[in-house]
Amino acid sequence: MPRTIAALIRHGDYQQLPNTPSALQPFPLTSRGCQQAESAAHTLNAMLSQNPWSLAATIDSSQLLRAWQTADIIRVHLHQADLVVDSFDALAERSMGSAANLSIDQIESILAQDPRYCSPPPNWKARSDYQLPLQGAESLVQAGQRVAAHLGAQMQALQVTAAGDTLKLFIGHGASFRHAAWQLGVLAFEQIAQLSMYHGSPVLLEYRDDGSWSHIAGDWKQRKSSEEITD
Repeated sequence: MPRTIAALIRHGDYQQLPNTPSALQPFPLTSRGCQQAESAAHTLNAMLSQNPWSLAATIDSSQLLRAWQTADIIRVHLHQADLVVDSFDALAERSMGSAANLSIDQIESILAQDPRYCSPPPNWKARSDYQLPLQGAESLVQAGQRVAAHLGAQMQALQVTAAGDTLKLFIGHGASFRHAAWQLGVLAFEQIAQLSMYHGSPVLLEYRDDGSWSHIAGDWKQRKSSEEITD
């Protein structure tokens, strides 16, 4: 059976609001982010030239602008005429629900003013299991489950149709990708907080015919203990 490989690529640097969970922010890439996306394409071209892999015709992207821009820049610089980008809600970052795109201070103030809710725990933004008690919010674990389900469904379908070894690109977000990798058995739970993802740097996971996954190439970013969690 042909090998099927997923490239997880975090979007490039973008105009993120300060002290605000990245969530569903609609802002574009910075010039640095555009360069990171172009660099990702060069890395992928090198991988394709060094391995007997074909490239799946569709790049799966998050709906958010920073991810779509990253995917589209990669598409252009891969120089394959039939390559297209398709966007999916399932690849979005963890949703803050009705608190989307508010600052951490604003969110904590809202909860303090609502008698139905307790104050969030310390460092709640980085806690995998914490879900804001607000309409539409989800935890990082839930976001990872959503992304993992999309990856699994797409790669299972690819395995059925692939004529040879195939690489498929997924452009999304660091936190939801890491939590998905844990759901898929690629990372241990404690590694989620220890690692991040480089902007525009592919992490390759192979999907096997028994439904298991393995990390075969690309580096996770080691997070410094003092580093602010911004994804």
